[in-house]
Amino acid sequence: MPGSMGRGTVALVARALAAALLLWPWPQRAGAAEYVVGDVAFGWDSGVNYAAWAREHAFAVGDVLVFQYVSSQHNVYEVSEGTYWSCDTGGNGVRVKYTSGYDRVVLAEARTYWFICDFPDHCLGGMKVAVNVSAAAGPSPDVPRPSADGSNSNAASLAGEGRRGWVAWGLALGAAVLMN
Repeated sequence: MPGSMGRGTVALVARALAAALLLWPWPQRAGAAEYVVGDVAFGWDSGVNYAAWAREHAFAVGDVLVFQYVSSQHNVYEVSEGTYWSCDTGGNGVRVKYTSGYDRVVLAEARTYWFICDFPDHCLGGMKVAVNVSAAAGPSPDVPRPSADGSNSNAASLAGEGRRGWVAWGLALGAAVLMN
């Protein structure tokens, strides 16, 4: 019959649609922003006025801070307010330690986050930033939480990044069922 699609053509179109759904860059949350701490030109390094940098931005729940630095020269510790002001990490004021040189920190809740560099004299020299995060208008995203020992893994979690993969797999499975 001219102009009609055969069963093989329908199956091919369904497979192409399923593949497109799997590869589609699904958004995590509308409005979430990513900030390179200290901006791209400087990153996380000595000699940057981080207080002025933080004042230039309006941070909301779900936004991401990216700390870029040379890991043999710097690190990033998320700390309590007291540790931020004293620069003394000897107590229990360290919440999370980041040391990779490229650390992504999701601002998961509305509060003030306090970050310092723990290399000798860096914090006392001003290498620290306080970030005030306001509540987002939309729902809070699912984010990986630091482990109990204070370390952080940058691996995607099934609850957050992986959710879009599960949706795509479900749609692909539905398309496969329709092909039979």
